[in-house]
Amino acid sequence: MREGFHDVEWLARTRAEGDVQAWLSLIPYARRIGVTAEADPDGEGLLFRLDPREENVGNVLLPALHGGVVAAFMETAATLDLMLAAREPRLPRIVDLSIDYLRTARVMPTLARCTLLREGRRLGNVQVTAWQEREALPVATARLHFVLGAPSAHQHDGGA
Repeated sequence: MREGFHDVEWLARTRAEGDVQAWLSLIPYARRIGVTAEADPDGEGLLFRLDPREENVGNVLLPALHGGVVAAFMETAATLDLMLAAREPRLPRIVDLSIDYLRTARVMPTLARCTLLREGRRLGNVQVTAWQEREALPVATARLHFVLGAPSAHQHDGGA
């Protein structure tokens, strides 16, 4: 089987290593818009970054990032943060995304931090805050609800 999100061993290994870049490399639109991630220097999770790119501009007159790019950035951040923070390796599927655009997202570096609000047996809830110059002035916030994939094969077979 090819390594990737549906390969339980690969997912568990990259998760244990915190290799989020390996995950991002498998998401075409994350590569296209330029999403990166690193360990959060102010917390336990990840800090996501969207660097400015001309093709991400939605309004050339302001100029401002396209709202869909901001939403895709925040959705990617929430999904990967949940995959890393979950009790065990599972592949979440998005059920609902609610986003509030609070300020114009200028064409400059945009950062995002996620908070896992709840992880149940079947559902997960994540909150995302995206900002540019100061975290206290977010450009957008989002709440996402996920269905969590079946537990890993290791739990079912008593595996390693």
